Amino acid sequence: MPQTSLMTQIPSLSPTFPSLLPKVGTTVFTVMSALATQHKAINLGQGFPDFPCDRDLIGHVNQAMLNDLNQYPPMIGIPELRNGIAEKIKQLYGHQYDADAEITVTAGGTQGILTAILCCVSPGDEVVIIEPAYDSYRPSIELAGGKVIAVSLQAMRDNENQVSSYEIPWDQLEKVIHSNTRLIMINTPHNPTGMVWKKSDLDKLAKLVRNTNTLILSDEVYEHMVYDGVMHESIASHPELVNRSFLISSFGKTYHVTGWKVGYIAAPVAMMKEFRKVHQFNVFTVNTPMQYGLAKYLEEPNHYLKLPDFYQAKRDFFKSSLAKTGFKLLPTPGTYFQCVDYSKIKSPQIKLNEADFCKWLTTEIGVAAIPVSAFYETPIESGVIRFCFAKKEQTLTDALQRLEQL
Repeated sequence: MPQTSLMTQIPSLSPTFPSLLPKVGTTVFTVMSALATQHKAINLGQGFPDFPCDRDLIGHVNQAMLNDLNQYPPMIGIPELRNGIAEKIKQLYGHQYDADAEITVTAGGTQGILTAILCCVSPGDEVVIIEPAYDSYRPSIELAGGKVIAVSLQAMRDNENQVSSYEIPWDQLEKVIHSNTRLIMINTPHNPTGMVWKKSDLDKLAKLVRNTNTLILSDEVYEHMVYDGVMHESIASHPELVNRSFLISSFGKTYHVTGWKVGYIAAPVAMMKEFRKVHQFNVFTVNTPMQYGLAKYLEEPNHYLKLPDFYQAKRDFFKSSLAKTGFKLLPTPGTYFQCVDYSKIKSPQIKLNEADFCKWLTTEIGVAAIPVSAFYETPIESGVIRFCFAKKEQTLTDALQRLEQL
């Protein structure tokens, strides 16, 4: 008689464990990009350029590789890049960070955000975010065991009840900031609405936190995309707030290389010391030749100083034709996103919520967008969707031809 295999005698078992992020599913960006691919739609949803980066930048990276700069760099980033970052911030915003003790190179802005939260938020600590908010904020806070306190931007409406702009909810912010508030997260220029903070806004924030131990995390990855001659008001430009703030930015956004995932964080010595304790174990360090290439490219300030004009031309081109449709265009003082109110579109589709309207726009019109409602934990419907204009002129032209039928 044949012997029974030991494996067949052991019952199959699929181990289970509780999810740390039970409410998190596939991001709206992944869903809409997949839908755009499926229906051969022009993707103005996900925020990345479809044009190439400067060949000189690639040349610098290639040269670093050929120079055998391919092993582990310092955990905090190579000195050449950190020094370049410190000099850029000093020239633009007037604050002198210590490149050795106060600046760390990160694997993109999102990793910097998560690490900053993990290093300072303990279970039960309250973290204030302003919705609509970038989708990594809330999960990062929850992974740290923090409690999310969300307030919403005020959607201002015109006489026809269409959204005309967004304003910071100062009354609500004042009510939620107290002794248990560990961190406030701000984002300027703001994704998804495109609004930018003014100096007076930073002054108001400073007043709210002045007698507290509250920290600030300032997400400024779109810092070089502020238009119409307006200067970006960085947290580094505010002499009071800079002493309690993590400043986060992104080379991927600035130099059209989002897939490289390289960014940086700047913070006072004591805060940076704690940040690096987490950074060394969740990523350790960042791609070596990319760092050397970026350090060399950063030596020429015009590479970022000319970015506002570059993107403003794209914004103005896109807006001029989009204004001929039934969309109401919201102000776009910053970022490379254009928000529109679709509530007056002369079509039965105005009855759809934002997510369904974006799906209809993708499948029937052939242009993908992102619903602003997706940037809230519980979707708030305002009839506003977001387009990305960081695209080649031909891409924008093709999309506009399709949208003109609305």
